[in-house]
Order: sequence, then structure tokens, then C-alpha cells
Amino acid sequence: MKFGSVPVAQAQGCVAAHSVRAGDLVIRKGATITAGDIARLSAAGIGELVAVRFEPGDIDENAAATRLAAALAGQGVTLEKAFTGRVNLFAQAAGVLRLDVAAIDALNRIDEAITVATLPAMKAVVAGEMVGTVKIIPYGLPEALVASALDALSGVAPISVSAYRPMSAGVISTLLPGLKPSVIDKTLRVMAERLAPAGAALLADRRVAHASAPLAEAIAAMAKGPSDIVVVFGASAITDRRDVIPQALLAAGGRIEHLGMPVDPGNLLLIGELAGKPVIGAPGCARSPKENGFDWVLQRCLAGIPVTRADIQAMGVGGLLMEIVSRPQPRAPSLLQAAPVAGLVLAAGRSTRMGAANKLLQIVRGKPMVRHAVEAQLASCAAPVLVVTGHQRAEVEAALEGLDVRFVHNPDFATGLSGSVKMGLAALPEAAAGVVVSLGDMPNVTAAVIDRLAQVFAEHSEALAVVPTLFGQRGNPVLLARGLFAAVAGLTGDQGARRLLDEAGDAIVEVPLDDPAIALDVDTPEALRALTGGR
Repeated sequence: MKFGSVPVAQAQGCVAAHSVRAGDLVIRKGATITAGDIARLSAAGIGELVAVRFEPGDIDENAAATRLAAALAGQGVTLEKAFTGRVNLFAQAAGVLRLDVAAIDALNRIDEAITVATLPAMKAVVAGEMVGTVKIIPYGLPEALVASALDALSGVAPISVSAYRPMSAGVISTLLPGLKPSVIDKTLRVMAERLAPAGAALLADRRVAHASAPLAEAIAAMAKGPSDIVVVFGASAITDRRDVIPQALLAAGGRIEHLGMPVDPGNLLLIGELAGKPVIGAPGCARSPKENGFDWVLQRCLAGIPVTRADIQAMGVGGLLMEIVSRPQPRAPSLLQAAPVAGLVLAAGRSTRMGAANKLLQIVRGKPMVRHAVEAQLASCAAPVLVVTGHQRAEVEAALEGLDVRFVHNPDFATGLSGSVKMGLAALPEAAAGVVVSLGDMPNVTAAVIDRLAQVFAEHSEALAVVPTLFGQRGNPVLLARGLFAAVAGLTGDQGARRLLDEAGDAIVEVPLDDPAIALDVDTPEALRALTGGR
């Protein structure tokens, strides 16, 4: 491949290396120069341009990226069409990302023209999440170089997703005086929420004294039952192999694979096995919904991936879970008091792209889609939480029965999103310094994302809006300061919070988040099937 200045008269078939503009004439970067382009360039007085000319044996960037991506993609991974030398790889279903790291490293060392990037190995992913990307740097490269890269893979696809399997978990809780039943009840609720993204169920709940004999009996009985995974939440932390939970597992006839893990929080975890089923002695932090080492082990088990001592010992790099979206740093109480935010969920639309069905009422992980969005708001620091209804008002309100929300009805919902935004903002209490606006069709957004936006808002008193981003692209929900509310009068049709962001100008704070939920809404039957795994 040749790169450099080319006389316009000789440029037919070349690829423009840079955009060329002359009056109304625009030749865009990456465009193949045609005879008509040459005539227009000559008429505009342009005698040469920087271009790429392919030589025999070369292939263009899109063809190269497509061939490499197809070889990289294994089970559970799908590809999008190549564009500008890039092919993105996506998870077909929720599960755990598996990588041959050595193979990917070797591929990246072959030539600077070839690059492959992925999410971290063993990361839990959702259906439709981008797990990797192939990018060819130049406009083309020798086909022999692509062939060499393919040979290096030895026919083994190094990027795959182990989809979650239909599984159930049984939970045993040990009891000590002073341990409130409400603590166990909350633990079970959190556990059920952890299982939900995998489509798994909490099948059994047993509570026994914190002593080896009764616990051994409970572990043995549960391992013989229908539960696929046994999880033990101890009333006291595991500190030694001679402690109650490890000794109970051995007494039940099981074995200990490993005690402890180089992940914080999550150090005091036990992984073992009985009757071919994983037995997990949960660390105390697993009672919290915040991400910890227990999640990493549980996710692998739910995907049918064995967890060995070596696997646990390899979790140290990246195992210090600190300032991540699902575990935000505690914010100063004074900041929260100075900048209280409300929550607003827009749930009035007609779901026209979904067909006859109202997407907000479709069942996702056992509950209506809109309920996920509202529960995330309620679990966050946002208060109060308002829900704007419109289409099928009664059905939407029924789907949210029992939740502590205030309904605001928009009778003119058919005119577009702007009416719902206007009514929602007008109904907010005067004390609210801002509001987090969520969409009812984004069921994967968590309370942690909302809390993170509120935290940043509290730290930036000058901000008129706080917006999450994923790979540089803005997502939802968005936080709007009261200073923007006056601009709502200018909204029309389907203009919503995005139009208000234009009013904010430079007073927007963007918050980069490694969370695809902020970009994943459900507008079509295909998107719904991808989210629910076809169920």
C-alpha cells in the first residue's frame, strides 16, 4: 500500500487519506476517488491530494477487520458489519466473558496495523453488550499479514461468552444470638437480586444454629436437593479452615477448594464442592448489593464455569474494588443536604416501535420493565420519586403497585415526550435542587448510577446538568439542575431532557461509567428478546 501525495489526474481508484473541501465540493476521508471526483477536483483548481493506493496483494481495512473478527469470535459472540476498519463484537446473551489472553496479546504483537481490544476476562456481560473490537489502523494492509494473524490463532476463537445456565441456588443462614431476622431477610433479597440477571432463582432458604453439626446436616441435605449451588451466609466470618463453615462442609462429605481471596471486599470467601455442586461460604460483604469478590465467583458458577484455587489466586490484579460505579465513595452528608435531588421516571409513551405491546409492561427478570427503572430510583438517594404516566395509565400504575412513588398523569402523551417532561418537572417539590430523569425502558440502570450522578452534582455546584457517558457517548439517566427548569417551556414534540442539555451548554459535567446499562434501552421486539434471552 502506498501513502502520499497523488496528482489528481492519477487518483482514480485511490482512497482519500484526508477530507478535501473546496467551495461546495467535499471529498470525505476514506472515500474512493471516482472519475467524477477527479473532474470536480480539477475544476476546483486542486492539483493533488493525499491518498492511498492499494498494491497487488493488499486488502482494504474493512475486509481485513471482518476476517479477523470472524476468527476471534467464539461461542456466544456476534459481529456487526465493518465500518472504517472496525468490527465490534457483542454478547449474544447474558453470561461471563471468556478470553484467551495470550492469543489476543500475540495477535496485537504481530503488526501495529492490527489491534484487538476487549473487556476484562471473566467479566459479567449482558445481552447486546460490546465485548471486543477489532480495528485496522491503516486503510489497507497486505493480505499475507492478515493470513499470518489468522495462522497465529491456530483455529481457536479466543473470545467467547459462557451464557448463564438455568440454575437455582439454595441459601443456608447460620444464627447467633443478636442476629436480627431482618438482616437475614435483607440478605435473601439481595441474593435474589444477584441471581436475577442470570435468570436464576433462589430455590431454598434454611436457617440453622452457627455450629458445625447442624450446619453440616443442612449442607448435606441441600446438596442432595434440586439446588444447583449452595451458599452459606455465616453469622460470623470465616477466619480459618478450622472454623464452623469449613468444618461443616468437610463433615457433610464435601471438600474445600480454597479459603480466602485476593479481592477486597470479599477476602473471607470459601469455595468448595459437595456432590458435584459448588458450595460457597459467603463473605460478610455479600450481604450488601455492592460489587465484591462474591459476585465474581457466583457469576462464574451460574455460567457453569468451574472455580479453582488457581482462578481465585489470579484475581488479585484488579481485585481492589474501590472507586467503581457500583461502589461509589461515601459522600459527605453536608453535600447531600445542600443539593437534594428528586427522581423522575418517564413512563407515558405509546411504544410504537414495539408493535401492539406496551414495552413498559413486558416482563424482564420476573417483573414489568418499568418497575426496574422505578425501583432503581427508589433504591438511590433520589427523593421523592415521581412517575409520569400516559398511555395505558391504569396498567402502568398497577405494574408499580406497592412502590412509594407519586404519579403525575400526562393526558397529552400522544403529542410527544416534551409534555411528560414539562409535567414531571412542574410537579417537583421546590426543595429539589435537581432531578434525575430516567426512562422507563432502561431496566438495567442501577441505583448506583443514579447515586453517582447525585454525588458529582453535589461536588459541582456550578453544574446545570450531569450526564453519564460510555466510551465518550452520552447515555441515560441524566441529572438536571433547577437552573434548567425554566427552559422546559421551549420544549415541543418529542424533545426531552436532551434538548435541555443543549441549553446547559458548557455547564454540563460528564461522568464516564463502565456500564452499558446507560446506553441500553428497549425499543423493539428484537431488543426485548435479546434482553430476556428470547423468553
